[in-house]
Amino acid sequence: MTDDWQENPAHEDEEIIYVSKSELKRDAQDMQKLAETMLNLSPANLQKLPLDGELARAVAEADKIRNKKGAFNRQLNYIGKLLRFGDADSIKMAIAKIENQHLLANQHFHQLEKMRDEIINQGDSKINQVIENNPVLERAKLRQLVRQAKKEASQGKPPKSARQIFQYLKENIPAKD
Repeated sequence: MTDDWQENPAHEDEEIIYVSKSELKRDAQDMQKLAETMLNLSPANLQKLPLDGELARAVAEADKIRNKKGAFNRQLNYIGKLLRFGDADSIKMAIAKIENQHLLANQHFHQLEKMRDEIINQGDSKINQVIENNPVLERAKLRQLVRQAKKEASQGKPPKSARQIFQYLKENIPAKD
């Protein structure tokens, strides 16, 4: 009787990975949660996910039977199963990107507010710096709006020009992805 292990060198490089039953259950629960997250997305955001044909049909079916609790839960389990055997990582990344879009928009909004305040407070030096980074902006228009904003602030009037500066920056400086 010969020993296959010693005669076949391909076995030396192979490593057997044992997965516990608990780990399999945790993976199944993670995919179940991912399926729930997917089904809670708006139709527009759902279109952004990289779903294969069978998974897309299963999600559409789940949406139709959302009001039937038992059937919906079975469909949710089925979607979780499809995710376990499919490409769940790309779907997770797409969902993370969708969820971060709101965060990025908020961050951009705050950066523009800060830039507007710095332009009003620092004047020409900040205007030159902003225009250097964003050549689409017009120096004369910014200077005029800054003068009006300072005049309004000194007279205690509503900050109409400050809002106009913000709007001008928002229209001309795109958010970075």
